[in-house]
Amino acid sequence: MSYPYVLLSAAVSLDGYLDDTGPERLLLSSPADFDRVDAVRAESDAILVGAGTIRADNPRLLVNSAERRAARVGQGMPEYPLKVTVTASGDLDPAAKFWHTGGDKLVYTTDRGAERAARLLGDSADVVPLGPALDWRVLLEHLRVVRGVRRLMVEGGGTVHTQLLQQGLADELQLVLAPLLVGDTDAPRLFGPGTYQAGRLCLVETRRIEDVVLMRYEPTAPGTGPAPVAADRHWLGAACALAALCPPSGTAFSVGAVVVAADGTELARGHSREGGDPVVHAEEAALAKVDPADPRLAGATVYSSLEPCARRASRPAPCSELILRAGVRRVVTAWREPDTFVDAADGSGVLVKGGAEVVVLPEYESQAKAPNSHLVR
Repeated sequence: MSYPYVLLSAAVSLDGYLDDTGPERLLLSSPADFDRVDAVRAESDAILVGAGTIRADNPRLLVNSAERRAARVGQGMPEYPLKVTVTASGDLDPAAKFWHTGGDKLVYTTDRGAERAARLLGDSADVVPLGPALDWRVLLEHLRVVRGVRRLMVEGGGTVHTQLLQQGLADELQLVLAPLLVGDTDAPRLFGPGTYQAGRLCLVETRRIEDVVLMRYEPTAPGTGPAPVAADRHWLGAACALAALCPPSGTAFSVGAVVVAADGTELARGHSREGGDPVVHAEEAALAKVDPADPRLAGATVYSSLEPCARRASRPAPCSELILRAGVRRVVTAWREPDTFVDAADGSGVLVKGGAEVVVLPEYESQAKAPNSHLVR
């Protein structure tokens, strides 16, 4: 599956509310922050809100700056990002501003809601049924593969933000904290109850903007099964970047690897030929830095830019066996090993036979191949 980069954007009060219960929308951002949001919209291929947000706030979701719109056109992009909404029922107000401003519009709904949405909206939007129920993974894959969306900005509401974060599909959270207190339990909150991924999010930026504070977070906790989460892409990208640090070789691949605990703590990283050792492999170098008795290994994920080797002549144990001996039972990789040096290489088969889950993210294959272009034709 290939997904867009998913950015969640929201402003909340000090006590975590998106709005109050008054008849008018509570403005939480400052003028300068509204301009920042406009810039983020201009950098996005699509903007998504739930149907509830359209009903409650009647947003236009435009890039307001003429200069930013001109810059988009100059880069070969549409003047406005694609506007997207999600509705299970297909109950949409055709008079809402959402449908009558900006560029193209897209509705994702269920099989049951598609007929109703199409009848209400006519040619105002493309309507895409996703099946008997809404499925965020199917939706995101359609956006990326069919509509070409690489960067998706999600502006609400709380239910949409909650579902994407709980399912591990948000690559980034941009949260603005406003100096207001709402205190009304009937008011909408940003995140609802439920099961979220373990571990702490990584704070990558804080910035004061007039009287509000912007905080940017990235998830770090790996997935737990065959379905990738946003943090898996983050860590695999880091492993691919490590591969570029390898001393060049005409007889061995350049590979990077990162070992990450279930709570998102990085345990170790390594790369091929690290420390002047001409035959050390990336996974081997990383695992050597972790105490074999560390209980976190049992729930850890190994991220490797290239599939861990199944056979090797330089050391007694191949990397797939080293991973299994360490107790790791989940591996995420970008590229299956070609037959350049070993015929019928199948490290994934060794790992699966040993009880490990192997997840391949082919969208990172070109990045993993880049430092090995002289070896692979």
